[in-house]
Amino acid sequence: MIIQAFLRWVETAKTSDRMRAASALGRAYVKNEMNTLDRHAAEMAMTFLLDDPSPKVRLSLAEAIGECSFVPRTIILPLAEDQPEIAYAVISCSPVLTDADLVDLAARGSHETRAVIAARQGMSRPVAAAIAEIGGEEEVLILLENQQAQFSRRTLKRLSDRLGHLWSIRNHLLDRPDLPADARHTLVEKVGHALAGFSLVQAAIGDRRVERITREACDRAAVSMAGTAGADEVPALAEHLRATGRLTPAFLLHALCSGKIDFFAAAIVNLSGVPEKRVRSILADGRIPAIRALLESAGLGRDVSTLFAEAMLMWRKESRSGAAIVAASISSMLLQKLQGTAASAGLSGGIADLVEKLTIAEQRQTARDYAQTAAREAA
Repeated sequence: MIIQAFLRWVETAKTSDRMRAASALGRAYVKNEMNTLDRHAAEMAMTFLLDDPSPKVRLSLAEAIGECSFVPRTIILPLAEDQPEIAYAVISCSPVLTDADLVDLAARGSHETRAVIAARQGMSRPVAAAIAEIGGEEEVLILLENQQAQFSRRTLKRLSDRLGHLWSIRNHLLDRPDLPADARHTLVEKVGHALAGFSLVQAAIGDRRVERITREACDRAAVSMAGTAGADEVPALAEHLRATGRLTPAFLLHALCSGKIDFFAAAIVNLSGVPEKRVRSILADGRIPAIRALLESAGLGRDVSTLFAEAMLMWRKESRSGAAIVAASISSMLLQKLQGTAASAGLSGGIADLVEKLTIAEQRQTARDYAQTAAREAA
């Protein structure tokens, strides 16, 4: 009877009075102190208020019931699709909205709608993936700043591909410890392209040298990532580098001489199609002919497969001796072998130059590490 009287009164009441009544009705419903009959009548009254001509009345209702977990979807969904201010009051917090509802609202809604969804507490992976797929810079920034948002590795990779060229997005992603290695490399490449694109840099050192320096820096970063990536990330990183044209003989030799044996094995698996167990067995115990055959099946030329096999044997010998292995020593030994072998004249001059550059770079890095250690010990 009270609800029936309320509905008759609503038809002639002022907007301000209807606002207060809608709020009171919603709060009474949320308190869940009604019997079944009264609750049903209240739901009918709230449904009736969805057609109120004043958005202020509908907003009062939305604010009163927005956080309630047992409000019927037939009431929540129309409010979530109402005018922006009304919709946001529900979208921002309603536990009634499912992941499918939120994904649908994100797809059909405005930038503001997606921003409100991105800020929701307890953001699930499917909803985060939807925002990452279609959201712009502002919505994605809100999503990345949401401490409760859950991301899959695929979503983080997608964000790196889509929006990694934006420094704000890139910085947030690079700060994440859960960023996959292949996504991190994508962002490093974008940083390199951004730096190379600066007119001041191009004017100072020239376009061709900028391109070479950028590529070498990205290769060094990729080799470093290969050594720190988790075992479950290494195959994906190898595939990413292959797809982006990074698994060149120069890069593979750099990785091998730097001791990234697990990554080197994963790269050979990726390039050759030989099962991982077989690849690791050959690299660990195979003779030079078997190693060369494996490497040539991965696409390495006959002129360089011997060089790779020699480097692999050096690593075996050093690792089995129990001595601390320094990457600079491996590349240096390889260079000495090249320079002291008459047959090396048949090798491409570029390979010898590559080994020499790698030796210099590794020795410089060793010197930097030594200086940093000495400075810490002196402090």
